[in-house]
Amino acid sequence: MSRRIIVGLSAIALAATAVPAHADQTNLTLPTSAFPLGQEQSRPLVKNQREVARGVRLFDLAHGRSTQGWTVSLLMPNGHDDGTLQAAQLKAEEASAAGFTPAVVRIVQPAAADAPAVERYMVRIGQWTLKQRAEADKMVKDLKEAGIKAKADYLADDGAETTGPWKMHVLMVDPRLFRGSFKTSVGVSVAKRETTSSMAKHLGAIAGVNGGFFNIHTPKQLQGDPVGVSVVGGRLLSEAVAGRSGLVLNGRRARITELKSVTTAVSSDGSRTEIKGINRAAGPDELVLYTQEFGAKTAADGGAEVVIDAQGRVVTREAGGAVPRDSSVLHGTGSMAEWLLSHALDGSTMRIDNKVIDLRTGKGVPLTPETHIMGGGVGLVRNGRVQITAKADGQASVNMMLRRHPRTLVGIGRSGGLIVATVDGRDPGVSVGASMVEAAQLMRWLGAKQAVNLDGGGSSAMVVGRKVVNRPSDGVERTVGDALFITP
Repeated sequence: MSRRIIVGLSAIALAATAVPAHADQTNLTLPTSAFPLGQEQSRPLVKNQREVARGVRLFDLAHGRSTQGWTVSLLMPNGHDDGTLQAAQLKAEEASAAGFTPAVVRIVQPAAADAPAVERYMVRIGQWTLKQRAEADKMVKDLKEAGIKAKADYLADDGAETTGPWKMHVLMVDPRLFRGSFKTSVGVSVAKRETTSSMAKHLGAIAGVNGGFFNIHTPKQLQGDPVGVSVVGGRLLSEAVAGRSGLVLNGRRARITELKSVTTAVSSDGSRTEIKGINRAAGPDELVLYTQEFGAKTAADGGAEVVIDAQGRVVTREAGGAVPRDSSVLHGTGSMAEWLLSHALDGSTMRIDNKVIDLRTGKGVPLTPETHIMGGGVGLVRNGRVQITAKADGQASVNMMLRRHPRTLVGIGRSGGLIVATVDGRDPGVSVGASMVEAAQLMRWLGAKQAVNLDGGGSSAMVVGRKVVNRPSDGVERTVGDALFITP
């Protein structure tokens, strides 16, 4: 019977703690209470603050100090650094047999509003100070020579208790004073990714941040496609993932809710069918709509395809081509190609019906030229309480819930004003980022009654005027699928 090794068993967990009193957001001021993260119960250092437009104020904040260093994490057979207790014990045995001294570490993915806490295990070797990164890298090299895959890990990224430090940028919009509007943008096209600063320049924006997640699991030329709902100027450019959180904007009004979208093709012979996707690659037996904002050619995959002009008239064509101006294209594969061939004949007409439904109210969202909608990453705060919808929003994992990453966060204050924040991260000794629970705590501390997490990591970017004011973790600003803007 093999011996199981559990050396120095410890636990890493993050609990949702009590959050200090709310900020008076309508006065464009920060909370007077202590910063909600870290061990130092004090107010953050305001390194800079300025009014960037009437009713819009930018805060540059810093808090905490660096006290943690490096360790080495062994990778499990699936390539992840965490796994079951059995998997961790087997990996520890492998490292011990090779002459190393491993420790099996218990970690706990925090519970979300719609997902239970999850217990996982890691295998780690050694601990070094912040300045001893080279020692951790040497251990990784030694393990590799022994046939064991590993990586150097900064301990403050774990999600356990930390002293920080944190660097944040916060934009607050006072609805009593601000006279501009909120908008989203997908840039020059849906298919192509673009930097937040490039989109801001095109719009002449006061400020902006990167938007929701985009599809990296699709052909490279289509990776600007938002994963979730996107409405720009009343035009539905990407379908919703039903039940996921979204930001609904109309002029200078904003709210956060859960959404679904329904798009239907109605032929002149009375036949109706659901359109499954908008401006994305088609799967098997799918009908996908391409709008003039798509900005790429449709797939030459042997499916059926029709062009629908501004009057709804149908012209059939071979699959694979650009979307003509003031027109749309329906592309069908498998059984949906057969539907098109039967009901979308040359000279017939086709109507496309789009609906976006607010699942909290059950009512449709009017798609007017002032309407902009962005799909969020994870719901964080609802009705002033921390409520993380990690499972519904597809992010119930150790990496997203427990680990600290750069974050882009959007909230609605008690008076209806917009609160936008970026938390820098992946910058050892400078800024540690935030876990999902910490992100919710931060937004509630800033005064958000509703809040949502947008895309983070290397995508996190805040632009004021034409300048990126935070420090993107990639070292340069990343191209993204969409972005949120405060415009004159």
